[in-house]
Amino acid sequence: MEDTIVSKGIPMHSRMIHSLNGTQSPIPYGKKGQYILSVDRANLNKELLSAAETYSTLKLNFAHKLLNWSTETGAMTFLRADGAKEEILADLIVGCDGAFSAIRKQFLRQSRFNFSQTYIPHGYLELTMPPINGEFAMKPNYLHIWPRNTFMMIALPNLDKTFTCTLFMPFDEFENVTTGDQVTEFFQKYFPDAIPLIGADALKRDYFRLPAQAMVSVKCSPYHLSDKCVLMGDAAHAVVPFYGQGMNAGFEDCLVFNEIMDQLNEDFSAVLPEYTRVRVPDDHAIADLAMYNYVEMRSHVNSKWFLFRKYVDNFLHIIMPRTIIPLYTMVTFTRTRYHEAVKRWHWQDKVINQGLLCVAASVVGGSYLLVRYPPNMPNISIEQLWTRLQALKSPF
Repeated sequence: MEDTIVSKGIPMHSRMIHSLNGTQSPIPYGKKGQYILSVDRANLNKELLSAAETYSTLKLNFAHKLLNWSTETGAMTFLRADGAKEEILADLIVGCDGAFSAIRKQFLRQSRFNFSQTYIPHGYLELTMPPINGEFAMKPNYLHIWPRNTFMMIALPNLDKTFTCTLFMPFDEFENVTTGDQVTEFFQKYFPDAIPLIGADALKRDYFRLPAQAMVSVKCSPYHLSDKCVLMGDAAHAVVPFYGQGMNAGFEDCLVFNEIMDQLNEDFSAVLPEYTRVRVPDDHAIADLAMYNYVEMRSHVNSKWFLFRKYVDNFLHIIMPRTIIPLYTMVTFTRTRYHEAVKRWHWQDKVINQGLLCVAASVVGGSYLLVRYPPNMPNISIEQLWTRLQALKSPF
């Protein structure tokens, strides 16, 4: 399965930063050979469904809307496409029905269930960058970013040689652009190099095809109700898309749940509370990291200090690979738990900043001492110095 999915993905080794003046600068994601994948979600869904169909004990039902379910018995009532109702009795209900989960509604009726839902003030709008002469319009093995401090545009490559461009921006900025001419003016000001690649006419047309969409972050706990139901994926922890970990966190839910099932002999009364204990801090951590990474992508990548710290972190990781591990490496390329990665990141950040401060203080202090108390140097002419150098070169 992994080989199939990876073979249909496009590796992206670096971010490619597009500045206002048109220059492009790559920022690697990790060490040589490390990359993230641009994967078509529709194809991924097809592959997962095809794999599920191979299990003879599994029955797939489509066009079934959940109306209600019982926390006591596990009975679930569905409305079918033909208008009829159908009841199914389940030993365990696994709620993976998204950010607006119908399963989770029953949790909200329970005592001591914590829930928060936050819409960020930014929306997103998708555009398509077509191929040019049958080839990618830009270098394909990069996640392209146009960071503009309070907003940004990104572009991800697709197998059909197009790029999916996504504009992330405050809703009030979207509301200020109401005509085709304003779209052109806006892009000429902030993304001038993208206009010929997307196409001026296509840009004005596609910009208004759909309104800007909202992004929501959901946190809740616990993830289980007695031994009857458990939440996974976006139903438990919807996150904004800026760390590229939303789907990965959902897959890791399944992996962790399976590991706990093995550890506790598939005893649901013990497995479900343990799953909540293990996953809640990690999923809350990735939700916060996703929020932070939006600021990094649209603003920090423009900062010389940020780029300098990136180089310092990567250099220290090379010479001390077990002691210093960049945050992005921990989150994306290891199984380090999300909340532990955050703790380690804060510790490393503190240590490295203090080290850089000590180095800077030493340089300043040393320079001051040299100026204040210059060493006694013998008076010597240029001619005498040259004669001495020539003598050092002579073998006799």
